[in-house]
Amino acid sequence: MSQATLQTVAPVEIYLKPGEFQFGGGSTRMHTLLGSCVAITLWHPVLHIGGMCHFMLPSRGGQQSSGLDGRYADEAMQLFMQEIRQRNTRPDEYQTKLFGGCRMFPQITGKKASEVGIRNIEAARSLLSANAFRIQSEDAGGSGHRRVILDLRDGNVWVKHEKI
Repeated sequence: MSQATLQTVAPVEIYLKPGEFQFGGGSTRMHTLLGSCVAITLWHPVLHIGGMCHFMLPSRGGQQSSGLDGRYADEAMQLFMQEIRQRNTRPDEYQTKLFGGCRMFPQITGKKASEVGIRNIEAARSLLSANAFRIQSEDAGGSGHRRVILDLRDGNVWVKHEKI
């Protein structure tokens, strides 16, 4: 499909809820709404493929499961790596962006209330680095919500902040 054709086809709209993961190509636009959760977006500028995850926690904490679960950063990263290997690409070929990890209730004090978002950001950065991804940009931390949209046609990512 030519670039001109991609621009005229209405995109398929996919909304990711917490814990969901999507990877694909073509005329696809992925959306999510983040608080303390984190989204990682990947886009391959040559193949026009990529994906988004919306994870809630750094890991499951040792609980066993039969399959990968996108609610956890480490397992969402494994899902990304499976998709990348299936397409015979490498992590360093992707434009990588990181979003979210807000402090959702700034009026509440205490370690637990403020750390979930921070721990999610740290987990994302660590996992991306360990898997040879280079973060091109990030919009992480702070307070409030973020709406994130990734368009796989051109790799553009839009972020809208909504303060508490």
